[in-house]
Formats: sequence, C-alpha cells, structure tokens
Amino acid sequence: MPVQTALADAGHRVLPLVVPGYSFDPAQRDQQASSYRLWVQCVAREARRQHGLGQRVVLVGISAGATLALAATAHCADAIDGLVLMSTTLHYDGWAIPAYHFLMPIALYTPLGRFWKYKERPPYGVKNPRVRRWIERELAARRVSRAGAAVIGVPHLREHDRMRRLVRRQLGTLPCPPVLALHAHDDEVASPTNVALLERRLQAPSFRAVMLPNSHHMITIDNDRLQVVAETLRFVDAVATANPGGRSTHARGDLEHAYAIHNV
Repeated sequence: MPVQTALADAGHRVLPLVVPGYSFDPAQRDQQASSYRLWVQCVAREARRQHGLGQRVVLVGISAGATLALAATAHCADAIDGLVLMSTTLHYDGWAIPAYHFLMPIALYTPLGRFWKYKERPPYGVKNPRVRRWIERELAARRVSRAGAAVIGVPHLREHDRMRRLVRRQLGTLPCPPVLALHAHDDEVASPTNVALLERRLQAPSFRAVMLPNSHHMITIDNDRLQVVAETLRFVDAVATANPGGRSTHARGDLEHAYAIHNV
C-alpha cells in the first residue's frame, strides 16, 4: 500500500493491524468471520495500549476499514489523535450498486444467504485500466489482490452491515479527533453523500474532505493515489506536531503511530 510506505519513509511507525475474523488470510481457504464487536475491541485495545505508552495514534482505514476506525473511536476516542477515512461506506449508493441491492438483507439475515457469496468483479474499484488488468491477473493466481478478496462470504458482510448501521446511529454523538476524509467523486460503491454525512454529523474539532477527480473506490491504488499519499502524509505530520494539550492539527511533536485497517 503506497500510503504505508510513504508514512514509514517519513519516519512514522506504521502497524498494519491483523484483526482476527476480519482480516483476510490468503492461506486459509475458508475465511471465518467473528463478531464485529470483536473487530472493534481489537482495534480499540491496541489504540489504548499505544496511547498508554505515550504514543500518538492515527487510524487509517479504507472502505469497511474506515467504518471500523469510526466504530473503534466510539470506544476509545481519548486514545486516538486523528482519523483518515478513505472511501467511507456507510451507505452502498454508488453508481455500480444494482437496483436490487435493497434485497441484500434477505441474503444477510435469512438462511438463503448460505447459497450466496459476493464475488469481486470489474471494475474492481479502480478506474485505471492498467491497474485493473493487474488486479485481474492477481485474482486469477490467488484469492486476494490489492483491491481485496476475490470472494467475501455472507458472515463477513453481515457483520460489516451490523457495524455500519451502528456507526450511522452513533455519528451525531461520536466524539472525534481531527478527521481527514478522502473520497472519489466517481466512487462506484459509495457516493460522495457518505462524506457529506460525516461532515454534517461527526463531532470533530476539524474536518477536511478531499474529493478526488479521477478514481473509483480503491483510491490508494487508482489514478489519484499520489494525491491520497500526499494528503495523508500532510495530515499525519500535522497530528504529530499538534499542541500537547489539545486536538489542534497544528504544532505538537513526539512519536506517532498510524494504523492501517484494510478492507475486508
């Protein structure tokens, strides 16, 4: 992930979290999902641990990972100094979402779901044709690519659905650190109304939305990836140098941790 590399090269410690029952394990043929509550506890526990060591913590998540970052913040807002929310998906309302999506609860919450799995398909969340061909080659060779897993089972989808519904309910009362929201104008999964919802309802001391002009959902590997890297690095640098006594994004300075929470 270019964002991780850029943060590490800039001197920030990056810890890509492996969340049991959430993170995809390419070595396992059958992926076992755990409750979203355990996902949240795992992230919150690590954030609190690092905060207790005197570290600064920035959660960086894309898609379902952005939702997970928000859910974890509800449990340990005092331990988190910044949020980078990429392609936040609180509503599946992008242009590629089929009209019959409203039937999804039937698959997620009835026995019929055992006959269905979500399979990754073009455009694979990217607008760039070269990257799209690269993803196709990766998925042909193995069960995971830089765009995510080739197949996602109902248990994972159901737990993410429960988590995003909870986060939507909590947005208006969720105490937040400074937030950077990065989102593509042409996101085929989650429209820009997701960012408008965050900006309107999150209780954050500062909120900056950057709308990217030339990408789809997977902005970290698409045409605008260099802007994503630059914006994230600028934000994390600001958090790392903010005032010790407050939540300002200007002027503080000791070691800071950035956690990457990947999509399911």
